[in-house]
Formats: sequence, structure tokens, C-alpha cells
Amino acid sequence: QVQLVESGGGLVQPGGSLRLSCAASGSIVSINHMAWYRQAPGKQRELVATITSGGSTNYVDSVKGRFTISRDNAKLTVYLQMDILKPENTAVYYCYANLREPLSFYSASYWGQGTQVTVSS
Repeated sequence: QVQLVESGGGLVQPGGSLRLSCAASGSIVSINHMAWYRQAPGKQRELVATITSGGSTNYVDSVKGRFTISRDNAKLTVYLQMDILKPENTAVYYCYANLREPLSFYSASYWGQGTQVTVSS
């Protein structure tokens, strides 16, 4: 059973930083792209950043220059370094992975359970 477990959320003041981690575990042959999404109260879930297996990254415009996504393929872990945080970054952050499991021709999508990030003074 594949699991994605997030950590690193919490309460931070505006202008502060947080680093989210998401570790994949279980029967995994390979991980394709990974991503971070977020969902603020009353809003739809939105894509924040993506990273391919080769390390290419993309970001939503509102976080460019402040957030950095990275991954450690040996540890099956994706990170989101969030700097210069703003109150509007408050949301539940979810990690996502598209991966291949043993004996499966097709890739599958998995989500983490979410971690709360609150930016407030």
C-alpha cells in the first residue's frame, strides 16, 4: 500500500518561512512527477508547484521567487520551501505523486493527507 506522509506545517508570522516534506512509502517502482497543491477555506484546491523526475519545476505565478520545490529521489521525498510567507498563503497543503507500482503497466496518482499552514501575526 502506497502512502504519502506530509510534515512541516504550522503557524508562522508574515515574512517567515516553512519547509514542507512529503515522503512516499510502500511498493513503488518509480515516481514520475510530484507536486504540491493547496486548498484555502472556501476555495478550490489549486496547484502550487510541480517537479518532474528529472528535476524540472513549475510554479503558480503567485509563489514564484518565494517557494522552491525539490525532491530527493533516493528518499522518495518531495519538499516545498516557502519563504516570505503571506497571510494569503494560509491553506491546507497537499502533496501529490504520480508513480508506478510493481506489476502495473499504468501509473497511479496518490495524495497525502494534508498539512495546515497558517500565516498570521
